[in-house]
Amino acid sequence: MGIIIQQHCDDINWQEVADLLAFYGLSSFDAITQEQVFKKSYAVVFLLENNHVVGVGRALSDGICQAAVYNIALAKHLHGQQYGKLIVDKLIEQVKGCNIILYTHPQTVEFYKNLGFDLMKTGMAIYQTDHRQQMKEMGFI
Repeated sequence: MGIIIQQHCDDINWQEVADLLAFYGLSSFDAITQEQVFKKSYAVVFLLENNHVVGVGRALSDGICQAAVYNIALAKHLHGQQYGKLIVDKLIEQVKGCNIILYTHPQTVEFYKNLGFDLMKTGMAIYQTDHRQQMKEMGFI
């Protein structure tokens, strides 16, 4: 059985989503919170292998001119096989015509540059107090 692409939130194992995002340090939210986060997103992509979540991504958008991509994660055994690109491509299709921003781990900047994203010179953020130090330690700020 191959990889299945799913672009809706039905029948998703939210614990697997939470575990995948936590593995990469992208989110420490529990399964219940991840379900809320993804269901409130404008666009979602899940990659399923044998009915298990092995890839995720989501986008926030007004659906007209602006979008932001978040939480791109892929199981390690699928790295280097174009599945990360597939997740991003499927999100971009869902926000077609929009300017898209994202922020990523410092070590994955080149991956997104290769997908056509440009580094921004004026990107800024306000982090919640409990996340600010963590973002500094991880090299985001």
